Order: sequence, then C-alpha cells, then structure tokens
Amino acid sequence: MARQTLQQEQKLQQKLSPQQIQLMRLLELNEPEMEERIKQELVENPAIDEVIDGSTDDTISPDTNLNEDGLPTESAEQLSLGDYSSEDDIPDYRFGSNSYVAEERPEYTPVGGGSTFHEYLMEQLTVRKLSERDTHIAEYIIGNIDDNGYLQRPLDAISDDLIFQIGLDVSTTEIADLLQIIQDFEPAGVGASTLQECLLLQLERRNGTPSNMLAYRIISEAFDAFTKKHYDKIIKQLEVSEEELRDAIHEINNLNPKPGSAWNDDVSPTEHITPDFEVYEQDGELIINYISGNIPTLTVSRQYREMLEDYNANKRNRTTERRDAILFVKQKLDAAQWFVNAVQQRRKTLLDTITAIVELQKEFFFTGIESDLHPMVLRDVAEKTGYDISTISRATSTKYVQTPFGIYPLKHFFSEGVQNAEGDEVSTREIKHILQECVEQEDKSAPYSDDRLCELLHQKGYPIARRTVAKYREQLGIPVARLRKEI
Repeated sequence: MARQTLQQEQKLQQKLSPQQIQLMRLLELNEPEMEERIKQELVENPAIDEVIDGSTDDTISPDTNLNEDGLPTESAEQLSLGDYSSEDDIPDYRFGSNSYVAEERPEYTPVGGGSTFHEYLMEQLTVRKLSERDTHIAEYIIGNIDDNGYLQRPLDAISDDLIFQIGLDVSTTEIADLLQIIQDFEPAGVGASTLQECLLLQLERRNGTPSNMLAYRIISEAFDAFTKKHYDKIIKQLEVSEEELRDAIHEINNLNPKPGSAWNDDVSPTEHITPDFEVYEQDGELIINYISGNIPTLTVSRQYREMLEDYNANKRNRTTERRDAILFVKQKLDAAQWFVNAVQQRRKTLLDTITAIVELQKEFFFTGIESDLHPMVLRDVAEKTGYDISTISRATSTKYVQTPFGIYPLKHFFSEGVQNAEGDEVSTREIKHILQECVEQEDKSAPYSDDRLCELLHQKGYPIARRTVAKYREQLGIPVARLRKEI
C-alpha cells in the first residue's frame, strides 16, 4: 500500500475582481451588442439612469463610489488596467466627435414573400392533394430539412421518429415516395441528402441540351474526378472534347450547392458591418472618432441615493421590512456603480487601443497601402497602452474601423514580421498580398505549384520556405494548384 503524505506548497494566483470580470465581458462586445447590453441593464436595474441632453441634475457623478452604507465616498473606484494615452500623450492625433452615422441599406427579402425557408416549403405542400396521414409525414420530413436545403437524416431514423413521436407506423418506402414529392418543390435541389444528389436534382429540371446532358453524366458518373478537378480523367472516361467539357462545367457552376441559402441570414447580401471607430486625415493629422452609435451616457440615480440617505437619517424607523427594502436598494446601487464604471473604462480601453494601433500603423492610415503595414503583434499594443495582452485581444476582437480606404477589422493590422532580401523586416501581410497577386496572375490551365510560388517570392525579394508558402496559401483560402486548374 502506497504511503500517504501531506505536502504544503505555496501558489501565486491572480483573482479578478467583479469589476474586472465585468469589463472583460464588455470589452468583447462590439457597439451594436453593447447597445443591447446597456438596454438590458437599464431595464433590469432601476438604479441606473440615462443622461438626457447632458443633464445630471438628478444624478450623482458616475465617478462617485459608494461606501458600505450606499453613500458616495470621496473618490471613485476605477478599474486600473493601464494608464497609457491621454490626448496630451498623442500629439500626432486628435479625437473627433461621435457624430458618425452608419450608412442605411435596404432590407433583403428572400423568395417566398418574406416567409422562412421551411414556411415556404409548407406553403407548397398545402397545394398538393395528399391525405391527412401523408401530409403529417411530409410535414415531418420538411421539419428535418436543414437551412441549406438538405435532408441528412436517414429515412429509417425518420421512420422510427414517426412511430415514437407521432404514433404513425410508416415504412421507409412511403417516406421515400413523399420525399420525392418534396424534391419537386422550389427551390430546385431541395430535399437532397448529398451535394451530388442536389446537383442532379437541379440538372434534371433543365432543358436537355448537349452541355446539360453531359453535365448530368459528369455528376452521376465522374463526380469524384470532378470535385478533384481531374479533367483529363473525365475527358478520357466520358470520351468528350475539352470544349464540350468546358461547356458542361459552365452548366454545373451555375447550379446552387445550397438551395436554402436565399433564406439563410448568414449569407444575406445586405449583411453589413457597423464600424466601432473612424480614422481619417484632416489637415495633415489623423482624426480618431469613437462611434458610439446609440449608446447612452449612464449615471447612478440620485433618487436611489436619497432613499438611503433618508433611511440612515431616520434610525428610529428601521423596521425589518424597511431594512430589507433598503438592502435591495443598496445592492442595486452597488451594481449600478460597477456597471457605469465598467462602461466608462471600456470606452477608455477601446480608445487607448485604437490610438496605439493608429500610432503603430500611422503610414497605412495615411496611404491605405498594404505594404505600409508594419509587423505588429498584440504585445506591441499591450506595451504601448500598459494593458495586458489578454485585454488587447478582447478589445480588438470583432471590432472594426472605418477608413477612407474601406472598413477593416482591427485584427487586420496584426501580423508577424520576416526579413526580406535587404534585411528589412516586413509584415507577413505584405507577403500574403504578393502571394495573392501571383496566384491571380497565373495561367489557370497550368497553375503555379507551391515550389513555383516559392521561387517567385524569392525573385521578388522574399526568401521564405516552401512550407511557409503553403501555410500562407492555406490561410488565404487558396486551394492547391490542382484544384485551381481550369480548362
């Protein structure tokens, strides 16, 4: 039996205060999310007031901290994660107003009169003359079709569900017959279980032109070779010319691999980004705007404070019920002060962060040229602001900046550095940009291999290894040469 012993050891642990935890969570939110968060807090905590027209007559200062009795102390308890950046510290920049208004865009309405994808399928089901039993089965099938238009649940599993959940004993043959009816609905390709079946369902509805018929043969007989772009194998297997294959591939490329995508919010063409900051040049200076949108100014309610003052002044009237009520008020006041301070510190942290980024990438914000971006990592901004790296990571996550050259995520300005042939340190983003240009300019009938791309980059003064080229290519979403080949 192993001998049991007791050991004593010391560990140094850092625990975050409730305020710090609150700030970390708020930092991760973008401005639209922050608006919703504040609206929620205003509803849940009546001790928080919204400043109207800059008036603070009925409120105590948001910089005022409350003591254990709920009364203000002499100074506020602020989150101190760094003291970098006041406007005096950054002479090359100045802050503009918060008057930026995001561009309004028209709403997008998908096919089907604004109904959801599944509602659109149900509408088509109602015009089919089916028995009540078959209608219930068909509705269950439609309910299992995903947002992209696919039925990926096996028919035998659906059969089991129907008998246990609805009490209908339905064979897979019956389900298959009803599925065939649904696959005749719009959009074409709906109800398929695989991409191959989805494409075939769409091709079946097209006119029987030679190119369409060949497209059907390619998908049904040589689908694996097609997905791998082994065009030579297809030409040999189906005994067709290169021109015939090109016309057939054009037919296939016009098909929709996700029939339900028109109803999918994730691919809505009107989805747009609301920037958190705006940076532009004016009279040789870079102006930084913090776009607060509809975020209100918050303060702690004076009315709630006066309730505590009245309670403390009337010691004779301290009943149990009154003590419980005042305890509730004090808790709300404490929570309100924490939240107001966290919102203010969030604003300061974000301004400090964007200011540091602009200072480190000053040349880019003047020119908009990718090659003017310098190597920069989270540590660089953390050192300049005095914040932790984790704080900078949260402050830059899902945040965007509007510039005269477009809208960029803050993460866009971070990249590692490598040395070029002259020994100067350049951003990996610059190398990726050159790599992207090389691929765009290649002969698509004979795309560059990674070895050839490596040679081209060496010729342009970027001596990086082949495995690095492959890594950058994958990060850019560029497939291997074989999959980029066109005929």
